[in-house]
Amino acid sequence: MDHTNLYINGEWVEGAAGERFEVVNPATEDALASVASAETADADAALDAAAQAMPIWNQKTPRERAEILRKAWELMTERLDHFARLITLENGKAGNDARGEATYAAEFFRWFSEESVRTDGLITHAPASGARILVQHKPAGIAVLVTPWNYPAAMGTRKIAPALAAGCPVIIKPASETPLTMLALMPLLEEAGVPKGMVNVLPTKKTREVVEHMLHDPRVRVISFTGSTGVGRKLLKSAADQILKPAMELGGNAPLIVFDDADIDKAVEGAMLAKMRNLGEACTAANRFYVHEKVERAFVEKFSAAMGALKMGNGLNESVDVGPLVNADTRDKVAAFVEDAVAKGAKIEIGGHVPNEKGYFYPPTVMTNVSETADCVHDEIFGPVAAIQTFTDQDDVIRRANDTEYGLVAYVFSEDMKRAMQVCERLEYGMVGLNRGLVSDPAAPFGGVKQSGLGREGGHEGILEFMETQYISAEW
Repeated sequence: MDHTNLYINGEWVEGAAGERFEVVNPATEDALASVASAETADADAALDAAAQAMPIWNQKTPRERAEILRKAWELMTERLDHFARLITLENGKAGNDARGEATYAAEFFRWFSEESVRTDGLITHAPASGARILVQHKPAGIAVLVTPWNYPAAMGTRKIAPALAAGCPVIIKPASETPLTMLALMPLLEEAGVPKGMVNVLPTKKTREVVEHMLHDPRVRVISFTGSTGVGRKLLKSAADQILKPAMELGGNAPLIVFDDADIDKAVEGAMLAKMRNLGEACTAANRFYVHEKVERAFVEKFSAAMGALKMGNGLNESVDVGPLVNADTRDKVAAFVEDAVAKGAKIEIGGHVPNEKGYFYPPTVMTNVSETADCVHDEIFGPVAAIQTFTDQDDVIRRANDTEYGLVAYVFSEDMKRAMQVCERLEYGMVGLNRGLVSDPAAPFGGVKQSGLGREGGHEGILEFMETQYISAEW
């Protein structure tokens, strides 16, 4: 691997303590690289660099910043195969899936290059006093970004691009399972014209210590985190000490509802996307399947056939559809969910066992007759397992879909558009895929309600997470 050290102020550094950790290929269980592990002293160096870089970056006009972000998109698009291979090596996802992530990740640079010139303000009259009201948006300050392992490229660019567009320098702490992709992005940003110190990368095995240290530095003004709700709660508590601006993309427990008037082929196609994109290791993955009892058998037969047709293996093999899960703990957790569901009456339609081979593999699995008491109904499976239940009543399935602390995304399949829209409006979720299994788009506001997070990423809203609103009162 070309880059395995910390990236601070445009330089590759060993780290204050000289400690390192291994990154493992989940398909082979072999070490890929030894990566430098950051300490709090390294965090201080990154904060110093970011503080010095911010005024330099903000001397550039919005158009100049936009052109640099656009160049980053062009460069990454030229190198999609390189980034896709890195993603497969450290995350495990199959080649097509990895290339899809790389394409998606690059698009955030293009989208926010366009948004950087559209942070519109306002001039109006105060109705009572007659004074002028001037409103403008200003960069909030240094942003700490903490990203997960399931999307090593996209979860970083989805935060870096809007922060740079807004004028904010960033310090990104990638997941220790998958730091190589984010480190590989740094030379590209240099080539695009991002000044030294604007983007710093701190892989570390001391995540809590390093992140907590940064969140208590008065120069930090934004914390943007994607990960579990439990960790998000802890970060919010720490952020409260400095009253930081939080952007939290947290856990999900997505319902997928198939009504009796659904186009079954369309529903199966959508379900495959919603369940198997990134092998189910996504907060947007369909977790609970509710299929109307009139169409359950037709749906299960076609869906099981589609799942069974997927080829499992090392994602570097072009013929492979699904790779391994990211680590042994994730695989074992998925297996435990299946065992628990079967013990409570579920029937395995396909899959459902850990293969006897090297690598953290678990096959695409379909279960029917899943009990409401099964653990997988109440927690994220985060793997290639579809847990199917049936329903007959619309009000009942909406109640069941909403019966969770999470509210990130839901999926609805129905050919009756009036009913479908009524159902969508009653679902307590930040996003709904209507007759679609894919909702993520750089041009759309991604985010959830309830325990699934605060704020939005992507769309016009994404840049505002890194900006503060200033109002000026004047008379003339």
